[in-house]
Amino acid sequence: MIQDLVIIPLKQIVDERGKVMHMIRQDSAHFKGFGEVYFSVINPGKIKAWKRHKKMIQNLTVPLGEIKLAVFDDRKNSKTYKMHHILNIGEKKYFLVQIPAGLCYGFQCVSKTFSLISNCASLAHDPDEVERWDYDDPYFPKVWS
Repeated sequence: MIQDLVIIPLKQIVDERGKVMHMIRQDSAHFKGFGEVYFSVINPGKIKAWKRHKKMIQNLTVPLGEIKLAVFDDRKNSKTYKMHHILNIGEKKYFLVQIPAGLCYGFQCVSKTFSLISNCASLAHDPDEVERWDYDDPYFPKVWS
């Protein structure tokens, strides 16, 4: 696995009325601060990649649908430099994935309907803080189908 990438199984409380899906708490060991919460909708088969935050820590969950999440480490001083990690997360594979600043990542919707990605970010959005590349940029591993 990629150095500093954190994957945490999350609890769901289910009964005949529906369910509660936990995400993150202020008193969690992995909580790194609050900047904003936002949601990203991605349509079936579509890809949103690649991006890297310079300072922001991402805390991602997928309460609806399923995505393939790819994380690529191009931090020169990392033990996992040039390695990538792929995992599927969603409502049936419910995890929090914490992506530290400096890692590149992207995702593809692999469910038959749209997927909803929630992000509890450590900082408020700043367009100068994020770098973006096309999903098929030759610098990155070929991970999208």
